Amino acid sequence: MPLQDNVKEKISIEIIRTLVGRFGTFPDDANANRNAPFHEAFLKAFSNKLGKDNINPQILISLSSWLHGLNTTLGQQFFEKVAHILSGGEKRAFTNEKISRKQKSAISDIITNLKNSEREPNMIEEDKQIESCMGPADIAATNFSADVFIQDDSIVAIELKTVNPNSGVLKEEKHKILEAKAVLRRLYPDKKVSYYIGFPFDPTVVEGEDECSFDKKRFLANIVEGNKYFHNDEVLIASELWDLLSGEKNTMQELLELINHISTVNFLDTFKKIRDPKEYDVKDDDYAKLLENWNLFSELSLHSNKEKILSAIDGNRRLNRSYNNLCMKEDGSYNEKRYNDLKDFILR
Repeated sequence: MPLQDNVKEKISIEIIRTLVGRFGTFPDDANANRNAPFHEAFLKAFSNKLGKDNINPQILISLSSWLHGLNTTLGQQFFEKVAHILSGGEKRAFTNEKISRKQKSAISDIITNLKNSEREPNMIEEDKQIESCMGPADIAATNFSADVFIQDDSIVAIELKTVNPNSGVLKEEKHKILEAKAVLRRLYPDKKVSYYIGFPFDPTVVEGEDECSFDKKRFLANIVEGNKYFHNDEVLIASELWDLLSGEKNTMQELLELINHISTVNFLDTFKKIRDPKEYDVKDDDYAKLLENWNLFSELSLHSNKEKILSAIDGNRRLNRSYNNLCMKEDGSYNEKRYNDLKDFILR
């Protein structure tokens, strides 16, 4: 089943916010590049290769910095917010929880043995070992937060990571997840608890392969000591991750289609017209098409009923002011207050 309109709208707004934010930092002027003398010195050795593709070293330095910022934005904001929209879950922190001393000791032994390659990761066996040491909760567990926490008939927690974590990060994440499962099974004794480490895409996919596909064995082998700490059953990659979050198939493909549909060379021009159609003299029918193309269904409903709304709020100064506010904020987020002020008049 395709994503529902309200989900598509929320994701589209996150796409718009991300693009607006990155446009504001795009390095248009190489002469304004930050001082990077060591980078420039090393890049001189590659001048022949860069020249062959007409790449300006200063622009390359600026773009690499900008791309690092995009990676940070996607990893720390976009992927997490989209995961919450798709799943209905949230980010949740757990502090001052306790587990048994035996569990604490068992988890330390598991991590040490994995580090020394004295055992292979085995989620089922590890869970059994921790369960068998339940006992009284008499020692503090490490505080943790789940990037995505979903609670219904079961508990599903997911730690979202970049696609190239180092072995030290994986060791810490494994320790965190083992303690977290001990805490969650104590807090939710009647529910099945699953805790995954998730990766938004598989960077080992090569040209000719489906960009939404994944090869878990190859992916983990490509990460330093990736197979040392995590079993395949604990890892969600690419379409596997997004489908679990949404509960539907082909979710990653739909996400990429949404991004590709909005992320065009006309993005800023379209954003300005949607944000303030009066300034750009956009006709009603054209404006409706812009809203529909970007999945801004809430604003489309206001626009389609504007005569009814204007008639209903006539004489109400506060509501008239709200109506005349811009539908999109400068940072690309949707003006939900304006929508909430006006939406009830559509039904009257």
